[in-house]
Amino acid sequence: MENQQDIEKLAIDTVRVLAADAVQKANSGHPGTAMALAPMGHVLWTKFLNYNPKNPDWANRDRFILSAGHACILQYNFLYLMGYDLSLDDIKQFRQLNSKTAGHPEYGLAPGIEVTTGPLGQGFANAVGFAIAQKHLAARYNKPGFELFNYNIYTICSDGDLMEGVTSEAASLAGHLQLGNLIYLYDDNHISIEGSTDIAFNEDVSARFRAYGWHVQDLTDVNDTHALELALINAKAETQKPSFIRVRSLIAYGSPNKSGTAGSHGSPLGADEIKLVKQFFGFDPEKSFNVPDEVLDYYHKKGARGAAVEEKWNKLFADYKAKFPELAAEYEAAAKGELPAGWKDKLPVFKGSDPKMATRQASGKVLNAIAPALPNLIGGAADLAPSTETNLKEYDSFTSENRAGRNFHFGIREHAMGSALNGMALTKGLLPFGATFLMFSEYMRPPIRLAAIMKINPIFVYTHDSIGLGEDGTTHQPIEQLASLRSIPNLTVIRPADANESAHAWRVAIEKKGGPTVLIFTRQGLPILDQDKYGKAENLEKGAYILSEGSKGPDLILIATGSEVALIMQAQEKLEAEGISTRVVSMPSWELFEKQDEAYKESVFPKASKKRLAVEMASPMGWHKYITDEGDMLGMTTFGESAPAEDLYKHFGFTVDNVVKKAKALL
Repeated sequence: MENQQDIEKLAIDTVRVLAADAVQKANSGHPGTAMALAPMGHVLWTKFLNYNPKNPDWANRDRFILSAGHACILQYNFLYLMGYDLSLDDIKQFRQLNSKTAGHPEYGLAPGIEVTTGPLGQGFANAVGFAIAQKHLAARYNKPGFELFNYNIYTICSDGDLMEGVTSEAASLAGHLQLGNLIYLYDDNHISIEGSTDIAFNEDVSARFRAYGWHVQDLTDVNDTHALELALINAKAETQKPSFIRVRSLIAYGSPNKSGTAGSHGSPLGADEIKLVKQFFGFDPEKSFNVPDEVLDYYHKKGARGAAVEEKWNKLFADYKAKFPELAAEYEAAAKGELPAGWKDKLPVFKGSDPKMATRQASGKVLNAIAPALPNLIGGAADLAPSTETNLKEYDSFTSENRAGRNFHFGIREHAMGSALNGMALTKGLLPFGATFLMFSEYMRPPIRLAAIMKINPIFVYTHDSIGLGEDGTTHQPIEQLASLRSIPNLTVIRPADANESAHAWRVAIEKKGGPTVLIFTRQGLPILDQDKYGKAENLEKGAYILSEGSKGPDLILIATGSEVALIMQAQEKLEAEGISTRVVSMPSWELFEKQDEAYKESVFPKASKKRLAVEMASPMGWHKYITDEGDMLGMTTFGESAPAEDLYKHFGFTVDNVVKKAKALL
């Protein structure tokens, strides 16, 4: 027992010193939290987490999420020590160009990183999505005697996380859904960048989480590893409520002059202080990145146990596959990102003779048509399913009683919804979507951006896309959102012009790899473009296409997205009647168009045809690239107004006559 305690103490202290060294070498970073939480990491990685360092992605591993991402050197140290494909040289390259060990954990960069956590609160909320995903997978695939998916989600969070609003949304949702597979360890160190948290944060956090419906435990000292173990055992035993373990720590524990101070939060300790830290823990003050052989051997042996755990699961899955071949095949294909054969045949086709239809309504029809063919398509809205038309009508809701439900009620929690979608999208085998009004994409900007950074594929659905929503007025009418969303790398923004383009927008989004998709739909009804007469809606996949050609080589090109396409189609008719040959281009997605080759781009926008007018009820920012110096843009340079849609169109100039007038002015 004494020898075991000695090696554990040496191992924990090695993690502390290694963290201080890495930050010092980088001359940048956050050493204090990693030093303080070394005992917490030790207990998790040696006694609780199920993982296999040689196969970081095996399906039933426990997920570990460091919401306090600034303390990432703690996670990197344990990944290295437990035997993941991360070396001591990688630790030495902390925060350097092209290193695996970035300044915050980045998904896809280092093995064992489940999600990119940087902005505080995001990891906390992502974990709720991971937990939802586990419950849903278990409900669909687990069978008596075959508990394929029973993993837990462990999260370390900080004072900073708990001050961010998204954590309140996510914690409320998790408590409501009774996600007992969530276990959070809260580092209560009372320190933030500006000093003691007392200057801004003195609430009773434990009472707050009890009010959310969580199981709460309070620990007084992170160095008491026995108490940590007992608390984690209790948390695992509580399966009806998410667990919150409040753990008091001393930031930069072991630093004689900087422990317990803000000076150790976001800055290196300094060369002289590092030597004192090493002396405090009994290390040679002249040696850096010193990992004793017995510590590396100890941790490697602990990490190696995961191979047997995975092998046992692999055997269970093989037996499951023999007994439930269809379900096993479904999961295996979904986990690989493969789509069922023939699913696209379910996409509805709308006729030009059909009555006007809002693209949000068309989207709803598409969703319900393809849902039976795509069993892993799940999602919902931020209390707006009736308005966004995102309810899967033949399926139940996901609740604390029914984990198999495919409809999600995120509540009026757009920020948490976006973050949860990312956790769901990072769980192989699922296709998640979430919906609200385009205006409220503003609440979701952090998770949208992080999904784009991670190149993962949640689908963000936004309706009520312009001043066409009418009477709700300036606060609800999006103006700058399209330009803002289009500015995000790896994000594909699609604004379809009618019902058939909406169907193909969903097709593209579901097939998309390498980044999220934003689908933008109207509130107001739009005519359905006759595909026997005009360009085929399947060309949406090219981003822009010739919808209606002029009577001869075009004198003018009219370009629009969404509802404005119908407007320029009417303008084309008037211009042609006056002898002006006019090409109409539907341009639902700039990003998809930019992926086309130069020959295709030239075929749509010939360099010789510079008289171009773009029409979009949004900020004109970014359109110059497509309209050229000799073109023009009819857009919105002010906020909207509260009035019926038709009155707003006239007020802001979105009329056939005004489009014709502006077009003729170009000529």
